[in-house]
Amino acid sequence: MATAVWVLGLLGVALGALLGWVAVRFRRAGAPLADAIDKVLPQTQCGQCGFPGCRPYAEAIARGDADINQCPPGGEAGIRALAELLGREPKPLSADHGVEKPKVLAVIDEAECIGCTKCIQACPVDAIVGAPKRMHTVLDAECTGCELCIAPCPVDCITMVPARAGLAGWRPSRPLPRLTALVDAARLP
Repeated sequence: MATAVWVLGLLGVALGALLGWVAVRFRRAGAPLADAIDKVLPQTQCGQCGFPGCRPYAEAIARGDADINQCPPGGEAGIRALAELLGREPKPLSADHGVEKPKVLAVIDEAECIGCTKCIQACPVDAIVGAPKRMHTVLDAECTGCELCIAPCPVDCITMVPARAGLAGWRPSRPLPRLTALVDAARLP
């Protein structure tokens, strides 16, 4: 029994070392230009640029297959940042890909929601939570305003509202004694 444990242990160590060597030996260099472009993009994953997400669009720009003016959520500021990064002249936003709009967030009318989960499946950033046949809600901090959740909703219970500047001034409308007690108990003296 002890021999089998030793053999399996040594085999695990040997295979781990082999995998480590292979990972170092065959490491694939990333695309530093595509990485830099991707950091400039707004990460809405909306597809308005004609690509399935921000990373594929960044890779296409780096290869020279796409222009820098195809991202409506990034707007003129995004185009200027991409132009500066790439040493190009800024261009106006391509009308073929949409128009620049203020940031919006999805809001689900919880009284109308039937829990079909189609909006959850459509959301590219997992900003919608809920369970089948139950009410869904949108996590404001995660929502990018891509509007991809609107079309699949069979009861039209999703609307887009202007994004607020932040939740810094938010306070509960009524006191939450249990939560307050838990927070007070968790504070260190």
